[in-house]
Amino acid sequence: MDCDILVIGAGSAGLSVAAGAAQMGARVVLLEKGEMGGDCLNYGCVPSKALLVAAARAQDMREAGGFGIAPVAPQVDYAAVMEHVAGAIATIAPHDSQARFEGLGVTVIRAHGRFTGPRTVVAGGTEITARRVVIAAGAAPLVPPIAGLDTVPYLTNETLFDGTELPGHLLILGGGPIGMEMAQAHVRLGSRVTVIEAEQALGKDDPEMAALVLDRLRHEGVEIAEGARAARVSGQAGALTVEAEDGRRFEGTHLLVALGRKPNVEGLGLEAAGITVERGAIKVDARLRTTNPRVYAIGDITGGLQFTHLAGYEAGVVIRSVLFGLPAKARYDHIPRVTYTDPELAQVGLTEAEARAAHGDRLEIVTESYAGNDRAIATRRTEGRIKLMAVKGRPVGVSIVGAEAGELIALWALALSRGLSLKDVAGMVAPYPTLGELGKRAAGTYFSPKLFDNIWVKRAVRTVQRLLP
Repeated sequence: MDCDILVIGAGSAGLSVAAGAAQMGARVVLLEKGEMGGDCLNYGCVPSKALLVAAARAQDMREAGGFGIAPVAPQVDYAAVMEHVAGAIATIAPHDSQARFEGLGVTVIRAHGRFTGPRTVVAGGTEITARRVVIAAGAAPLVPPIAGLDTVPYLTNETLFDGTELPGHLLILGGGPIGMEMAQAHVRLGSRVTVIEAEQALGKDDPEMAALVLDRLRHEGVEIAEGARAARVSGQAGALTVEAEDGRRFEGTHLLVALGRKPNVEGLGLEAAGITVERGAIKVDARLRTTNPRVYAIGDITGGLQFTHLAGYEAGVVIRSVLFGLPAKARYDHIPRVTYTDPELAQVGLTEAEARAAHGDRLEIVTESYAGNDRAIATRRTEGRIKLMAVKGRPVGVSIVGAEAGELIALWALALSRGLSLKDVAGMVAPYPTLGELGKRAAGTYFSPKLFDNIWVKRAVRTVQRLLP
């Protein structure tokens, strides 16, 4: 079989390439050995957010007293919650289905693909020769060689959503976004939860902003043990023990391993195609080409930021290259990230520490509290703030913690993507009352001392007032 573009992997990245290329006239073959839709649909973004919203409804019942409504303890049917999760997946699945992509003109082969040459891949007994190949095979849960872990039952994001019985006491290895989201979801649904983190929980985020999230989770009952590197796991189903290097012991009924992900580079025959693997991931250049210039790699398999929206962005870069021959390059300074805890934690561009290291004394920082926003007051969601890092009137990074932070960060992703100034943002008219006013207000606050504390501005105003009729 010959084709213009061969895509390996039907997750977010691969599906975006396949759909775009096929609809623009290219002959496309798509390989997928597992579930269509990949990790995001089946084991990641969709099920986790569906679980989080169910947990949020339970928490609303507990916290209704502030609105004059008698609070009640929610009666949680965990099996029904998981039916809701499965329903969300099932509703979205047709969009990612084999039938839909075949309807777009894509040849879909449900088999594992392996390179046998620079442009040749064998899958399910079919040999495919392609002008260009795009590897989008994703990543899998990272399960480190912790002593005893291979002898006990444990969960990952790929098995967590299969359960129908609420964990009595869930131990979570890893205090990153996945670990903290699932910790809050389960404590709100009625589990005891202990997070075991080797360093600092949410350690990649601004520590001042992350602290608000961690304080909220602790207040809701999540035990967060930091500086606790797991050394040994023992026990059996329903009675598990994690022992840390410093001697601390944690006992629970279930164990979730949420220690990151590793690229799926094994079994692809990359050597036969002249493709280099570096630090466990496929090495790519700024155009997302591998060391074989006819083969591209995008999404989680490159070992970079692992977000569905980033995979879609990289797919667009590759499409411009393989369909139109344009020297498109990927950039990442405008890619946002969000941890969907409550409050949410969002970031785009540089954190404060990164911005100070990069820009030194030229950096200006503005913070704006949710407590001053009328919509936040009306909804009793005043916990949070926005932190704006700017250089010469342009944003270089924005951190937001609070309600709907993931929605609010989109404005700043646009600003960084298009090179907008803070004057552009300050000149925007936001509807009232909305949380969206926070961004406009932060930009306005940047200019406030330059206008209201400037003696020359005041003199100019007095002069104009004397001259006006």
